[in-house]
Amino acid sequence: MKIVCQKDLLVEAVSNVSRAVSAKSPLPALEGILIRAAENQITLVGYDLEIGIITKIDADVREEGEIVLTARLLLDIIRKISSETISIQSDDKQMTIIKGGVSEFTIMGIPASDFPELPAVDESSSLVLKQGVLKSMIDQTLFAIATTDSKPVHTGSLFDVKKENITLVSVDGYRLALRKEPFIADQEISFIVPGKTLAEVSKLLKEEENEVCMVVSHKHIIFKIDGYHVVSRLLEGDFLDYKAAIPKTEKTTVEVSTRLLIEGIERTSLLISDRLRSPLKLNMADEKIKISCSTTMGKAYDEVECKISGDGINMGFNNKYLLDALKASDCDMVKLQINGPVSPMRVVPLEGESFLFLVLPVRVKNDD
Repeated sequence: MKIVCQKDLLVEAVSNVSRAVSAKSPLPALEGILIRAAENQITLVGYDLEIGIITKIDADVREEGEIVLTARLLLDIIRKISSETISIQSDDKQMTIIKGGVSEFTIMGIPASDFPELPAVDESSSLVLKQGVLKSMIDQTLFAIATTDSKPVHTGSLFDVKKENITLVSVDGYRLALRKEPFIADQEISFIVPGKTLAEVSKLLKEEENEVCMVVSHKHIIFKIDGYHVVSRLLEGDFLDYKAAIPKTEKTTVEVSTRLLIEGIERTSLLISDRLRSPLKLNMADEKIKISCSTTMGKAYDEVECKISGDGINMGFNNKYLLDALKASDCDMVKLQINGPVSPMRVVPLEGESFLFLVLPVRVKNDD
């Protein structure tokens, strides 16, 4: 194989494809990127048996062929080379020479035959969304995906596609994040995408009008984004019945500035750490949210003005879970809907139903 290509194109492609490469694997090929040269293009593939990222870039292909090169070393080398073009040449014994200007590196490659085959995905159904819309849906629900394997199906987000809308739902046992967008679908389907895949997809998505196509089969999904294909397995199992988990009524409604409430919680949380855990107490009454906490380090108090309808209420929360939900709301004002001191609190927009975050309260002693 012998190719010459633009450095900036190669660096960007290798950098993005590297996200699907295993950091450490008993199979050396999984720590590498498969480079396949043919017809004035090179195809780059990273695959860790769970997620694969594929892209193509233009190149001057002087000799067709394929090889696997260690991803981290390849990226370090091509980033450091100062010339605008880079040549890569490998022989039958996998000896590979990478050149740029006066810089030259000789490294050992891995036979392409050692690289695992990516799963074939039959195009049983496809969904097309604006990149900016899918990015915001993922970013607003990613925080609530479970990180432990106690229920593996919850380590991903549910895509629930109906005739007139698409809903993304994440849940981890302590909170739930839901994001809904209008969407015209010709069929109703639901599938669960691993959180790791969604985090990588979000990095490739741009906040703009360009479209992303999702090709869904029974066990896999492909995200087609601006010349990149992200292939991932889907999670199997019964996802939480999220509609049943969301309280339908509320006795107290609080309208508050998102920024002011975040700042108040952050100030009060200064006494809380991994070592000094303590619930954050929220007293919502008389058009104020009074925030307090007490640890062995001391006590903290703050308050935020708000508009309250219904009964005053005292509640306790994990400060991080509360902050995650408020920061993900991405709007100036939010509405807090509460049905009682031990019922999950709903965080919703003032109008519409584009998002809904549920945060479970923590039992607190009403001693102050």
